[in-house]
Amino acid sequence: MEEVKSGLENVVVLETGVSSIDGTEGVLRYRGFDINDLVYLPYDAVSYLLIRGKLPDDNELAVYSATLNEKRELGEYVQNVVRACNFNIEAMDALRTTISYMSHCDPDLNDNSEEANLRKATNLIAKFPTIVAAFSRILKGETPVSPDPTLSHGANFLYMLRGSKPTEIEAEAMEKDFILSAEHELNASSFASRITASTCSDLYSAIITGICTLKGPLHGGARMEVMNMLDEIPAPEAAEAYVLEKIANKEKIMGFGHRVYMTQDPRTIIFKVLAKQLAESKGETQWYRTAENIENTLFAEFMGKRGKPLYPNVDFYSGVVYKYLEIPPRLATAVFAAGRISGWIAHCMEQYSDNRVIRPRAKYVKPAKTLKA
Repeated sequence: MEEVKSGLENVVVLETGVSSIDGTEGVLRYRGFDINDLVYLPYDAVSYLLIRGKLPDDNELAVYSATLNEKRELGEYVQNVVRACNFNIEAMDALRTTISYMSHCDPDLNDNSEEANLRKATNLIAKFPTIVAAFSRILKGETPVSPDPTLSHGANFLYMLRGSKPTEIEAEAMEKDFILSAEHELNASSFASRITASTCSDLYSAIITGICTLKGPLHGGARMEVMNMLDEIPAPEAAEAYVLEKIANKEKIMGFGHRVYMTQDPRTIIFKVLAKQLAESKGETQWYRTAENIENTLFAEFMGKRGKPLYPNVDFYSGVVYKYLEIPPRLATAVFAAGRISGWIAHCMEQYSDNRVIRPRAKYVKPAKTLKA
């Protein structure tokens, strides 16, 4: 009898050239390049790498960035869809609805050729941040801000969100966030997108599948929960008691633990540095110190009682970074998606290029029954 692995834990289901994780050593690579090196490149270069499979030269990067700049504007009809959204929702719900509408307007909707999908890819990557920023501003009764073609992908998002240009450290943090969020092997949303792509459904449908999956609190939604948790703790000195009470009540503390990493997630290390830099640049360290006290309490608790550490995952210090960047919690998961879109597209393109429909089996566990004569 075949063993059933709950949640497909450690089950290898396909081969990929998009990214790799060494969970024991704490190494993440995109297309063979270490994330610690890629984080110093522009997001556009990393996005190009994921989708095209190679780093762009200067000319290729200039052309790609120019194409993204041309496609960032939403246009009147798409903006009206954002305006029509129910504003008691998360930005992810507005993003899902808007991308679905955008697909109706694309003449290449059902063309799954590489050329057509590359055109769709740049359109999606360019517009994700604009949709999220527009939703936030409309929600507050403000006019959406048009993109600034002189700014980087990350800086431009913050500019569209606020209406003013970010500081150098804020722009750097946002750019790095998009890079660190861009890809992570067969996470739930990337795998879900590949399943949709494997049926030869269109790229928009596959990306909407990713959006719906990322929204869950056990995936991308954890970032929003971390931000809400930071608001629940009145001061850094109260973090230890907060954590111990949660543990005593057997409540989950969001932003900790990972299915794959047995050591520190390399993205978390970078996010922690960014969080500290932002805190110090703003002269307001409360959120950073609160987060550090949460991390230290959990580390000591698990080492002392269980003999093994519990490390923060990517959502923990990225949530702290978002607090300092003044990103509202209801936008957090959608901002994550604005980075991850490049990874989703890379996986879908790979799936289309050598496709076989993904169709696993299930082990039936109930008795057979017979209809009465």
